[in-house]
Amino acid sequence: MNPVIQDITDRIAERSAASRAAYLERIRRDGEAARAKGPARAHLGCANLAHGFAAAPAEDKPALIGTAKPGVAIVTSYNDMLSAHQPYETYPAELKTAVRRAGGVAQVAGGVPAMCDGITQGRAGMELSLYSRDVIAMSTAIALSHDMFDASLLLGVCDKIVPGLFIGALHFGHLPAIFVPAGPMTSGLPNKVKARTRQLFAEGKVGRGELLEAESASYHSPGTCTFYGTANSNQAIMEVMGLHLPGSTFVNPHTELRHALTEAAGRRAVEITAHGAEYTPVGELVDEKSIVNACVALLATGGSTNHTLHLVAMAAAAGLVLTWDDLACLSKAVPSLTKIYPNGQADVNHFRDAGGMQVLIGDLLDAGLLHADVRTVAGPGLDRYRTAPRLVDGELIWEQVDGTSADLDVLRPVRAPFAPDGGIHMLSGNLGAAVSKVSAVKAEHLVIEAPAKVFDDQLDLLRAFEAGELDGQDFVAVIRYQGPSANGMPELHKLTSPLSVLLDRGQRVAIVTDGRMSGASGKVPAAIHLSPEAADGGPIALVRDGDVIRLDSAAGCLSLLVPAEELAQRTPGGRPLSDAEWVGTGRELFTTFRRMAGHAEQGAGIFGVSGAESPHHGPGLGFPAESGSSHLETGAAVGPHHAGASR
Repeated sequence: MNPVIQDITDRIAERSAASRAAYLERIRRDGEAARAKGPARAHLGCANLAHGFAAAPAEDKPALIGTAKPGVAIVTSYNDMLSAHQPYETYPAELKTAVRRAGGVAQVAGGVPAMCDGITQGRAGMELSLYSRDVIAMSTAIALSHDMFDASLLLGVCDKIVPGLFIGALHFGHLPAIFVPAGPMTSGLPNKVKARTRQLFAEGKVGRGELLEAESASYHSPGTCTFYGTANSNQAIMEVMGLHLPGSTFVNPHTELRHALTEAAGRRAVEITAHGAEYTPVGELVDEKSIVNACVALLATGGSTNHTLHLVAMAAAAGLVLTWDDLACLSKAVPSLTKIYPNGQADVNHFRDAGGMQVLIGDLLDAGLLHADVRTVAGPGLDRYRTAPRLVDGELIWEQVDGTSADLDVLRPVRAPFAPDGGIHMLSGNLGAAVSKVSAVKAEHLVIEAPAKVFDDQLDLLRAFEAGELDGQDFVAVIRYQGPSANGMPELHKLTSPLSVLLDRGQRVAIVTDGRMSGASGKVPAAIHLSPEAADGGPIALVRDGDVIRLDSAAGCLSLLVPAEELAQRTPGGRPLSDAEWVGTGRELFTTFRRMAGHAEQGAGIFGVSGAESPHHGPGLGFPAESGSSHLETGAAVGPHHAGASR
């Protein structure tokens, strides 16, 4: 193993020893009971069980009444509005048939919400997006809480859906869980053309009709969007963690191979229950090694910055404490191996055709950058994920691949990377800790020192751009009160096009924000997820127009060049919306989430570390003190929206 990878893995294990041990004790107790007592539903009372199969089809009722066949829960994010989730319409029937043939019985246990950040960008609905991850986790728990099941099949693709399903499943860690992908849509309008059209629209050079035509040619059919944003980063991470079947991640929807892989997932779910010979509980599969493997894959592919939040929260669900310091150290050891839009011009279909996950995983394993000795849903050892699925005379088989890239402009080996370090850098300085995606930023833009222009709302920046107030000057746009406890930490992707216009005009511009940027955001240098956030009294609230900020993404530094004694005399400027103002589009229903949201460094969620439970409710529960504390736990200064709020 690479010594840095091993050191970080050991550090996580040591830091998490108490919480992980408590978590494992709990799920092993449940697992032992499951193995001893047989299928879970057999121990329900008669009235309970009768409710559980009352609506079952005639062909499944005898199995559900009986106590021999394992039950498999299907938890789905299907809806027919979102392209990534529309293919799931047919999955329950396919999976039920496959499970039945394998000697089990499957039921749709529940659905989870699946919102689209692409639709809600720049709108009020985006302020609910990150909160939806924890709603999805709770929805997954509700689906599995009926105690009818011995394994789960989790159907999700995009943004917050996969992390939410993951967190929910880990709270039933004694159950095996397989994630079943739907695959990307086929390639449409080249991403370079789409991005250019967006910039032309921002400049007023094309109209809405031309822009909509370009967007429709890009997002054109069922399947995941083909750029390498959060959705496809989710999929890559699930495969490298061994929660997908090998090679199933980037197979297009509605193909014979896609159907065969879906059926294989159903069969495999039965084989790995506690009542078979290959019991693989998800809480044992997900350990410090698999979490580090996920981080390595994210960094090597220049994946979505959203995962600097999600992976922390996902690790916590398994009793593990992952920190941004861990990610910073890993980023220095892991080279950048892919160029997929927005980090390049290829899409995920081109990446797959270049060798995809099999070549990437194999090369990282050979370089000692991934742990091979892990458990997976396909069996022990990550070497299984060097193989690719094929249909031969209608039969699904897995074949070893030659391990070399078919397109070095898209996928490179560790010995000849695009860059020697990872595509995501962690930043620190007197403004706090932040994240910077460097894989799509030109080297000459990685360092900027310029006056601040401060905004408390992204719409104010857009209005300033449209009015020409940002023309002809270098600046760092500071967009604050966009953190998890201010307004749900929305993505600010709509700012990419206008700031890209200024960058192309020769201006030096950058973003510093306690909000998020989309996984699709590209060439504008940005320090995001700034923690502590403005609403929790973070230093970003002290920044004034004209203050000089130095953003050095290469060196990992973010500094406000104002004397400390002057900052000490300042009072926070601006404010987030009050509870009374933060209404509409259902936002008022999420006020409790807003009050409980933890720091970005702790995953920006409302849950703590499994195994570190305490009678004190609040965000960040169980995280070490040095990682930061919640505004509710510490009594630290909070944003005006908390003052006088009814409890």
